[in-house]
This record gives sequence, structure tokens and C-alpha cells, in this order.
Amino acid sequence: MDNLVLDGGFVDLVKDSQSVFRTVMDALSRPGLKQPIHVDAAPPAPLSPEVAAIALTLADHDSPVWLDETLAASEAVVAWLKFHTGAPIVSDPREADFALVTGWATLPRLDAFGIGSDEYPDRSTTVVLAVEGFDGADRTITGPGIKDTGTLTIAGITGDFIAQWALNRELFPCGVDVVFAGAGQVVGLPRTTRIVEA
Repeated sequence: MDNLVLDGGFVDLVKDSQSVFRTVMDALSRPGLKQPIHVDAAPPAPLSPEVAAIALTLADHDSPVWLDETLAASEAVVAWLKFHTGAPIVSDPREADFALVTGWATLPRLDAFGIGSDEYPDRSTTVVLAVEGFDGADRTITGPGIKDTGTLTIAGITGDFIAQWALNRELFPCGVDVVFAGAGQVVGLPRTTRIVEA
């Protein structure tokens, strides 16, 4: 196998993983707030550095990963992820602990992913969605980790996604969580967060 496919992982595995882990946890505990992610990964395209860093940190041989059609079609991406994480790649999004998505156009409906169960709500899918940035229309959000109200500003977010999110939130304690990643930042949207209708 071409070594170039396998290059580009974390330079300092422990330090980089700890840094990214803290960033993701901060993002999910403080919904809507942009958190800088210090990326020291260079994955093969079309996998973005931010999404790759999160995958390197969270995925392992016990956590199945689902890839959208764009990523799944790239032999280089699949080989890189398998080499650096050891995670099994699954074709059914309901079986995935983590789903890696290159953009809004390739994001399935949220109800296509695993939502966990009442006994094990943590056995749901965390969707890691690459976005172009964090600008556009501000959406008001409420919920745990937010004092009074907060703001969610994600480039490309649609009314259809917001409608799906309302249904996802009704499933609590089940449901998916989403981490938006791009432009050197991440924003968390846990299932407990409500996006207020405009």
C-alpha cells in the first residue's frame, strides 16, 4: 500500500488526542459556542482535517464508523481511517457510533442513524458534519449548558434540518448528537438542545 495514503495522522498522538477530546466535550457541553480545534492531521481528500481529527480521537476498533457516499467512495480515505483508528467501517448508519459526513448534500435524514435505547441511550450515533464555516442566519437555542438562550450559527443549515432536529429532540433520552466541524472550529449540538422556531 502506498505510504502516502497512511501519512498524515497526529504527530503527537497522546497530546493531540487529548486536545481534540477536550474541544469536542466543551462543544457538546456548551451548545452553539464555537470552539477552536487545533488540527495536526493531514488526511486524504475529501476528508477534512477537522473531521479527521475528531475521528482520530473518538473512533477505535470498538466503535463502528459510517461514511457518507463521498467518503466511502474514496479508497484512500477508507484505508487511512482503518489504519489510524482501527474502526470497522459499516454500511448501515444505524450500526454506527460515529458518522462522518462531508457536507449538507450528503447528510442522510437524522432518523437514518442509531438513536440508542431507553436502557442505553448512549449507544446512539454521533454525527460529525463538515461545514464551510459558522456564518449565516443566527438561530436561537435553549437547553442544558445554555444560560437563558444561546445562538447557533452554521453555514448552510436548512429549515428541513431544523424540523428533523425537533423530532430528534422529542426522542430524548434517545436521539443523535451532532458535531459541526470546519474552518478550524467545532460547534456541538447535543440532543437536549432546542432550536427555537423563527
